[in-house]
Amino acid sequence: MPKMKAAIFVEPGRIVLESKPVPDVGPLDALIRVTTTTICGTDVHILKGEYPVNKGLTIGHEPVGVIEKLGSAVTGYKEGQRVIAGAITPSGHSYACLCGQHSQDGAGTRHGFKPMGGWKFGNTIDGCQAEFVLVPDAMANLSPVPPQLSDEQVLMCPDIMSTGFSGAESAGIHIGDTVAVFALGPIGLCAAAGARLMGATTVIGVDTIPERLAMGDSLGIDHTIDYRNHDPVKAILELTDGRGVDASIEALGTQGTFEAALRVLRPGGTLSSLGVYSTDLRIPLDAFAAGLGDTRIVTTLCPGGKERMRRLMDVIASGRIDLGPMVTHRFKLDEIEEAYDLFSHQRDGVLKVAITP
Repeated sequence: MPKMKAAIFVEPGRIVLESKPVPDVGPLDALIRVTTTTICGTDVHILKGEYPVNKGLTIGHEPVGVIEKLGSAVTGYKEGQRVIAGAITPSGHSYACLCGQHSQDGAGTRHGFKPMGGWKFGNTIDGCQAEFVLVPDAMANLSPVPPQLSDEQVLMCPDIMSTGFSGAESAGIHIGDTVAVFALGPIGLCAAAGARLMGATTVIGVDTIPERLAMGDSLGIDHTIDYRNHDPVKAILELTDGRGVDASIEALGTQGTFEAALRVLRPGGTLSSLGVYSTDLRIPLDAFAAGLGDTRIVTTLCPGGKERMRRLMDVIASGRIDLGPMVTHRFKLDEIEEAYDLFSHQRDGVLKVAITP
């Protein structure tokens, strides 16, 4: 049986490179030879044991690659074609999909509905930090890469760009809105870029890492606030003459950033939450106006599927946004453990890493 290298979860604190069998291809599947992938903040939650997955699972959910083999029932694609697949791989036929919630794909049962069912790579099936990845429901999930775009130009589409943009979309941003983004990691930076594309005329970013603040400036964020030097809630209220922001986007997943994002909202504003939380959240009574402030709190899981990926690549191809500079470090798959060490400890100004088998 052919073997491949893959980064697998062993136990909390250990993701290691090992040899695994190359997956068999079912009728609706496609086997992708991975040419570029990356590490996500969610992978770090898995590494730390904050999000449980099965031991021996291949991690990773952001694949760019080439079709190696197609399932017998797959049509409309050809072997050797460059493609991406979203981090979320909906089947297209579940109750959740047919309700428009593709990210929550999965069958409801008498025992209840399992959330996040659309997130399969590196969660419930083997992921893409490997030489090959098996894409389920290929005709719903494979999106051809335009020939003029490089791997690194589209590397953010499967998750980071889709998630960040969805945070802005869920916030219902309008032309002329003021938006605050808490944490300018890759998802927060994409959320800020998405807010501008949707019509926000003032975007405020909060972080403390110089490289992230600088990247925010380069992506067109109007005001950046270093929270170590300034109280972000006070600074944002001053920037808005006390009105507060129309929408705030929380992109870290901590009590502090969630609470600050709530406190800067205008009456009737929207808190769009993208963070992955590892402990219970508390909603402060005063910031929530005792439940009478017409505040909206919305959560979003990264949208997936081939049409979402096509649209995101169209945005990149149009030249309206360039996320290539977010790739700050590059590693071979053989160096994946070193890449995890760098990324999980956020050293050397890292934003995103490109992993090439």
